[in-house]
Amino acid sequence: MTIGLEKGQRAVVTGGAGFIGSHLCERLVERGLSVIAVDNLSTGRASNVEALADEERFTLLRADVTEPFSVEGPVHHVVHLASPASPLDYLALPLETLRVGSAGTENALRLAVEHGARFVVASTSEVYGDPLEHPQPESYWGNVNPIGPRSVYDEAKRFTEALTAAYARTLGADTGIARLFNSYGPRMRREDGRVVPTFIDQALAGLPLTINGTGEQTRSLCYVEDTVRGLMALMESSFPGPVNLGATGEMTVREIAEAIAAHAGVELRTEYRPPTEDEPGRRRPDIETARTKLGWQPEVPLAEGIKRTLDWWQTAYPRDTARDGAHGTSDIRSEAA
Repeated sequence: MTIGLEKGQRAVVTGGAGFIGSHLCERLVERGLSVIAVDNLSTGRASNVEALADEERFTLLRADVTEPFSVEGPVHHVVHLASPASPLDYLALPLETLRVGSAGTENALRLAVEHGARFVVASTSEVYGDPLEHPQPESYWGNVNPIGPRSVYDEAKRFTEALTAAYARTLGADTGIARLFNSYGPRMRREDGRVVPTFIDQALAGLPLTINGTGEQTRSLCYVEDTVRGLMALMESSFPGPVNLGATGEMTVREIAEAIAAHAGVELRTEYRPPTEDEPGRRRPDIETARTKLGWQPEVPLAEGIKRTLDWWQTAYPRDTARDGAHGTSDIRSEAA
């Protein structure tokens, strides 16, 4: 049975104070749902959800999802987004990343089963590793180094998918798996380390844009608004997935640098650095499943997405603000676990 997204329902969003999670929380509240965002703020920020501070239908529950947690009252949707997502974060938090993919996923699944809720989990294109098949359809099993430095994230997400599928087969859980590709947009952290925030910050500071390796490796950039629409489409469906959610406009890292410099109105200067170990060479989703099963495809053109992100960046991180001074605290109403 499809639950849908209806006014008066309640949703739990783990990682709800993160980059994608905070945008999802806002859209769900706009749809009339009550939302509980669960986040330990290890990589998320309370300031990401400060726009919801006065919203009675929103609560920030400060808790670590790797520890059992409960929610009183009805729950209709559980969306599991909690996890370090940038290489800088998961390489700095390797054991925590593995735990949130394993124990954290099971705790979120148990909550969904307990309440008879629809469970949607954000997996990643990283489950395909350095792909030997291009573009990547959901049927491709991937090419992942299970002991490399990136494996703490890649294998955590692969285990997340395996656990989610096992709950569906064994306990009849209503589950959906989304594989997200290279999302970008406002609220990415300045020190995130991924290509878009790094290039934007460097361009606006008048610095060379640093490229790891040759710059010929490709990515497909999907604006966060489109990513969130895809997640919501999966929430209100009964489709189990996995389903790729991403843009199909494949670009080299060098081309991304050129686009950001052009939109920032600065001359492109680059600095090449050694390649990153196990970094995928190509990345582009096959999104036919999303089109046919969810009626979804990305809508925000890259030029518009970069403009919106640049505009937000200049407001969020004024050039006279020290790097570590951009992270204030918020007075948002919250509950401690």
